[in-house]
Amino acid sequence: MAPESPLAHLADTPATPDQTAPQGITHPPYAFIALAALAGAVLIVALLGGTIARGTQFDFDHAIMLALRTAGDQSIPIGPSWLQGSMIDITALGGGTVLTLLVALTIGLLLACRHFLTAALVLGGTISGSLAISLGKAVVGRDRPALVDHLVEVASASFPSGHAGNSAIVYFTIALMVMQIVSRPAARWYIFGAAILLVGLIGFSRVYLGVHWPSDVLAGWSAGALWALAWWALGSWLRLRRHA
Repeated sequence: MAPESPLAHLADTPATPDQTAPQGITHPPYAFIALAALAGAVLIVALLGGTIARGTQFDFDHAIMLALRTAGDQSIPIGPSWLQGSMIDITALGGGTVLTLLVALTIGLLLACRHFLTAALVLGGTISGSLAISLGKAVVGRDRPALVDHLVEVASASFPSGHAGNSAIVYFTIALMVMQIVSRPAARWYIFGAAILLVGLIGFSRVYLGVHWPSDVLAGWSAGALWALAWWALGSWLRLRRHA
C-alpha cells in the first residue's frame, strides 16, 4: 500500500477524532513559505521589469530567437513544417479561454467532491495571479520583439509573458492543490510532472512563434511558479489550522 501524503489526513471537511494529525509530526513553516514565495514573485517582476524599463537588453534574448529561425530567412522557424502548427496549438493551452475553462471545470469537480477549501484556493490563486501578471504588463510596457516575424497575432505588452505566467499560475496551482488531497505518491508525481511539461511547452512556444523574448518567458515562469507555491503553502497552513 502506497504511503499517504503528509497532508492527506487533512481533508476539506471538518475534523473528527480520527482525522487529527498523527502525534510527533512536525510541519514546515507554511505561513512563512507563503509570504516569502509571494514576495519573491513580486520582486522578480519588479526588479527585472525595472531593468528592462530602463532600456537594458539581454544578449541571450537575441541569440535564442535567431537560433530558432532559419538562417537567411527570419520569417521561417526551424524544424519540420508540422512543428509550427503544433506550437500554435500548444500556445493556445496558455490562452485566456483555455485557462478559464480549465479553472472553472476544476472548481466544479472540487465542489462536486465537497473539497470546498481546495476549490476556494484554486479560485483565489488563479484570479489574483492573473491580475498580478496584467499589472506587471501595464507597468513595464515592454514592446513585443521586432527581431523576427510574429507567427501569431498579439496585442498586449511583452513583459512578463502572460501565457508563460498565467499557465504557470493555473497549472501549478491546480496541480499543487490537487496533490494535497491525493494520497498515492505516483499519482501526485504524475500530476506535478504533467503540469511542468505543459508550462514548459507553452513558454517555449511563445519564443518559437516570435511573440516573446526569452526573458519575458523566464520572468513569467518564475513569478507564476512562486505565486502557485505561495497559494500551496497558504492551503497547507489553513488545513493545519482547521485540524489543529
